[in-house]
Amino acid sequence: MSADNYFIEDQNAVYFLTFTVIDWIDIFSRKDYKIEIVHSLNYCVENKGLIVYAWCLMSNHLHLVCRAKEGFGISGIIRDFKKFTSKIIVKRIKEIPESRREWLLYRFEFAGKYDNRIKKYKFWQETNHAVLLDNFEKIDQRINYIHENPVRALIVAHAHEYLFSSAVDYAGEKGYVNVQVEI
Repeated sequence: MSADNYFIEDQNAVYFLTFTVIDWIDIFSRKDYKIEIVHSLNYCVENKGLIVYAWCLMSNHLHLVCRAKEGFGISGIIRDFKKFTSKIIVKRIKEIPESRREWLLYRFEFAGKYDNRIKKYKFWQETNHAVLLDNFEKIDQRINYIHENPVRALIVAHAHEYLFSSAVDYAGEKGYVNVQVEI
């Protein structure tokens, strides 16, 4: 159950989800961490029944428009994705040259300190801000919203130029994550 009053009731419906790093820490400024998110999304698509219609990874959060295939549940996919990515990113922080290593690990450890479910580091915020998208108009609106995120942030001039987004797929090219552009 989500702490932000956005509940996932239908495990196979289309949802707009937002996963946010604790304290809005800008962790995804490094390509190593971005690639881990891409690999994990593709793993969930190939092995866990995730269907991704749109995605965009910003410096401190990930937006998805997605659903689970029949026989799978979106809540379980989210749980597994967040658990795995939090562990692999903390592991990568410890392995690669990272100027903010001590500070990042301290912040993640502090965030997990008062949560009994956390062994050491808390990477993602609890909430997923799950919004049910029950018609094509809502789906299109959210897809446009997430694709325009890097444009609004002045990272790129045109949405399809941003590599860590499905906007490139919607422009007719193949992006990093296996998305389904037909809903």
